[in-house]
Amino acid sequence: MADHAVLDELRQAIDEAFQGQDRVAMREVYARASAHVALPADLLAHLNELPEGAYSRQEVTEAINEVIRRRGEQDSLGLLEEPGSGA
Repeated sequence: MADHAVLDELRQAIDEAFQGQDRVAMREVYARASAHVALPADLLAHLNELPEGAYSRQEVTEAINEVIRRRGEQDSLGLLEEPGSGA
């Protein structure tokens, strides 16, 4: 799966986790992402680096992007679109 398709799949999982909710626990985001069979285990490992707790959609996006940057994968993997960025 192409990297942009992997991020699209992750975006979909995040959308599912936040459906009708302003904040969700990281374990819910992980559970939704785990249900997407197209997401590779190494991308799920990014979520394992995030502290437990309740997040807003923007906080989850920023936290995942920070993990991607910390790993130096922003050029190869890309970043998640920030909510409300209109990009």
